[in-house]
Amino acid sequence: MLDHVFLTVSDMKRSVVFYKKALAPLGIDQHFDYDGKNGPLGHPDLKGFGKDGRLYLWLREGAADSRAVHVGFVAGSREQVDAAYAAGLAAGATDKDAPGIRSYYDPRYYAANVLDPDGYSIEFVYKSWQHS
Repeated sequence: MLDHVFLTVSDMKRSVVFYKKALAPLGIDQHFDYDGKNGPLGHPDLKGFGKDGRLYLWLREGAADSRAVHVGFVAGSREQVDAAYAAGLAAGATDKDAPGIRSYYDPRYYAANVLDPDGYSIEFVYKSWQHS
């Protein structure tokens, strides 16, 4: 299990607005600003996102490379996938794959994909056999 991911974004303010809106339907509503000067030498400033007392997505500003990362977020239902997809588009994402069953993985795999403002592939996924 992963504890956290750093995602390098080209425009921190834009990305914070995007992720706050896009992740809200999934209940990811916690946000934390980490001042890099509190860490070891050279530690970047970070913006953290999570829920239930856990922060697991951290944004840092820098040169973004959209080919470097694909992030999948757990949804609790198909309706949450649909809502996160719509919220992502409303927040400025580009459609990659509309909500639907991904039968090439499993007939119970329901997901939607958007490209965030830096072109990163962001997936909202509900796997009925894994996520409840």
